[in-house]
Amino acid sequence: MPSAPPQDRPLRVLFLNWRDSEHPEGGGSEVYAEQVCDGLAARGYSVTLLTARVPGRPTSLVRPSGVRHHRAGGRFSVYPAAAWAVLRRRVEPPDLVVETQNGVPYLAALWRRRATHVVLVHHVHREQWGVVFGPVLARVGWFVESVLAPRVNRRRPYVAVSDVTRDELVALGVAPERVRVVHNGAIPPPPHDVERSPTPLLLVLGRLVPHKRVEIALEVLARLAPDHPDLRLVVAGRGWWADHVAARVAELGLEERVELAGFVTDAERHRLYARAWASLVPSVKEGWGLVVVEAGMHGTPSVAFHGSGGTEDSIVDGVTGLLARADDVEDFTEAVRGLVEDPQRRDALGAAAERFAAGFTWDAAIIAWDEVLRATVAQRHPARRPRLGPGRPEPAQRWSP
Repeated sequence: MPSAPPQDRPLRVLFLNWRDSEHPEGGGSEVYAEQVCDGLAARGYSVTLLTARVPGRPTSLVRPSGVRHHRAGGRFSVYPAAAWAVLRRRVEPPDLVVETQNGVPYLAALWRRRATHVVLVHHVHREQWGVVFGPVLARVGWFVESVLAPRVNRRRPYVAVSDVTRDELVALGVAPERVRVVHNGAIPPPPHDVERSPTPLLLVLGRLVPHKRVEIALEVLARLAPDHPDLRLVVAGRGWWADHVAARVAELGLEERVELAGFVTDAERHRLYARAWASLVPSVKEGWGLVVVEAGMHGTPSVAFHGSGGTEDSIVDGVTGLLARADDVEDFTEAVRGLVEDPQRRDALGAAAERFAAGFTWDAAIIAWDEVLRATVAQRHPARRPRLGPGRPEPAQRWSP
């Protein structure tokens, strides 16, 4: 059993995450990690965030919240680099390790046995291995994620960001009582001082990688264009798949209808949400769907697929947005057509999406994380049973419009 942390100092938390929000391929999971780390620091924890290196950015820094941020390794080498940094005491020896399993696990329980461990999972990557890698690597990756990692972490608590992810973990053999769902929060947007676009405008916002399937949004635009000559699409985000997306735009002859905006600031992101008529999320899989909630905060409904993970939680189908049949591009197209051509339905879905989004806050997420960590320490070390932080949230209730 790990040694109990001393009573006379804050609990030391090491948060392992693949990347951070400054990484060119950073996205919602990186925002989640940084928000949780900052929030835990504000509640008195001593927090270190360890992520992969970012070209041109420092390898060590202190965030305004007091969180120490250490960068080491690259796309795959970050995993052994994390172990090396801890074993060589390049970072503060932790009492608690929060390991984000983004497909590839850190397996920190094997190399930091004295710490108490929690495993964070945004979603299970069954479908994505084959999209990104060849068949051999895909099989190896899926074995590590679905067989090896659950065995290594068989007695450790998990945090999932959606009910769908919790169910996926249970299907892999994780005991249901060991999985706590802690949804993403959302930062309230600036005042609604941006007018909706007077002409139909669609938005895709996120990392440009294959499993986000931006090409489906382009196909939808091409199919709707003959009936809507003023319809446009903005694709906002960056990633290594950007050239492929640009090439597909040219192949479909959509250069005059598509704006490839690249990286956008927080202010510009919210401006785009506010102007769009609909947010399109054609991903293979999402852990939760932060873009869905952020769009909803501006009264903008989203369209995604059934079977795409957390979007089935972040979209109440037919109430706050629409879910097309799994991988059915024609059904996705018709769902978008309905939002473009029926302003009353679009407004009703948008209003419900805004009410729904208001229920997700980072304050509630941090309180839940505080409870998870304190309860985990108390369970492993009964003599050190810390008092829970203030502001315990009410039990989650099923949302209704």
